[in-house]
Amino acid sequence: MGGAEQEAQGGAGVGDGFQRLWTPHRMAYIKGENKPTGSSPEDGCPFCHVPSQPDEEGLVVARGKAVFAVLNLYPYNSGHLLVCPYRHVADYTELKGAEVAELAALTQAGITALRSASGPQGFNVGMNLGSVAGAGIAAHLHQHIVPRWGGDTNFMPVVGQTRVLPQLLRQTRDLLAEHWPESR
Repeated sequence: MGGAEQEAQGGAGVGDGFQRLWTPHRMAYIKGENKPTGSSPEDGCPFCHVPSQPDEEGLVVARGKAVFAVLNLYPYNSGHLLVCPYRHVADYTELKGAEVAELAALTQAGITALRSASGPQGFNVGMNLGSVAGAGIAAHLHQHIVPRWGGDTNFMPVVGQTRVLPQLLRQTRDLLAEHWPESR
């Protein structure tokens, strides 16, 4: 590898012909920073903390009486939303009827907003109940709405363990809030 190529790598080490895509912001997720230390709200639950912040700061897109929609800090795709009850509950069966109804209504509104804002061709919608089921924050129930586009699964997550997101979270939050449908 020549001197110019070595410089282009920015001092990343011995040249091996590979380009590097640095994603240092992912280290917070890998190390579990800001992850609750236990299962109670006082143990640092982000879904209990976010509603007390201004919408733009907390990345809250919409609020209902019993649930809210917020952008995922570690999204699978741009616009990856989480619909969470304000109440700190871990299991879907613990929700009250009004919470279930509003969770469903905000999920529908989130899908509508995403379609209007960015035109995804499909969605993954669901919950991971319990850490063995993949819940990163198992103590506070949350439903994922992941927009999908044809060809959005590519070599980056497989080879580079990296997601390519074309927009900053605040920009995505503003776009979705602008496209959020009025209450039905």
